[in-house]
Parts: sequence; structure tokens; C-alpha cells
Amino acid sequence: MKSFEIKSVEELVKLIQVIVWGIVVFVLMMVLGGIVATMLYSVTFVTQPIKSMAPIDMAYTKMLNDIVLILASSVTTIVSMFAVNKGIQSAAEKMSLDPKPTTPPTAPPAASAPTEVTSSPKPQAHPVAPDWNWMGYKNPELDESWTPGPPPETPANHLEDDSVREAIAQARKEA
Repeated sequence: MKSFEIKSVEELVKLIQVIVWGIVVFVLMMVLGGIVATMLYSVTFVTQPIKSMAPIDMAYTKMLNDIVLILASSVTTIVSMFAVNKGIQSAAEKMSLDPKPTTPPTAPPAASAPTEVTSSPKPQAHPVAPDWNWMGYKNPELDESWTPGPPPETPANHLEDDSVREAIAQARKEA
């Protein structure tokens, strides 16, 4: 088994940073898991009143809900910051290791006959940018010929009787 050797201060700093990130994420996930487990237990196995929740249980559930929201957003922020840092480092390394100088296109000689281009060349993506459409998916064409049907010609049949509507209008007027 090869032993891990730290050769510079930068490697030591990176190692400590990874360990701290791991501990923080582990602790937050354990707390989040514990809260989820207690909430599931309290909802599943503890008898509640039939029509409402006990006031203390309602306060407890509200507090746990707030804690879960804060922890979930913290974990998401930590993981996304780590992923973004790794992505930026990877992109920077690719750009510095594989620089492809772009040369401006040269004009064809004036003496040559014009040629007809039958297909346009595929646009070249930046060497660091991933090919998001690696399966070659193409959106289907929109059906522009569709038109909505005519509006209904019959009167609405869901209205109350006139006497009920008058009583409702009178009650609204008195209020």
C-alpha cells in the first residue's frame, strides 16, 4: 500500500480543506437524517387527536420544519460551492494546458472561381464547454395550424335560482 505524502503547504491546505468539508457535510447530513427520522416516528407511531394536532406538537413540528429547511439549504450550498470550485479548476486547467490559438480566416484568392457551399459547417464549441446535446436531440416542429374551437352557444346551466341569487345579493348588501 502506498503511503500518502504531503510535499507542499498547498497540498496540506487542500487536504485540511477536504477533511473539514467532509466533516461539515457529514455532521449536517446526520442532523438532517435524525430530524427526518424523528419526524417520521412522531407522525407514524405517536397517536394524535382526530381533527387537529396538539399545540405542543404543532410548535415542535414548525420548529423542526424550519431547521430542516435551513440544513437542506446549507447542505445544498456547501455541495454546490464545492462542485463549482471543482468545475472552475477543471476549466482553468484545460484552458491553460490545451490552448488552441484561434487564427482569423483567410480570404480566398481573388483569381479563383466562386464555389457554391452546399452545407454550412457545424459551429465549433469552446474546447472547455461540454456538448450538452450529445444524443443529437432535436425539438419537434410546432403545429402552427391548430386553432381553438368556437365558444359555447348554450347558456350556462350552473346558475342558482333567481330567488337564491337575490337572497345572496341582499346578504352581501347588508354586510
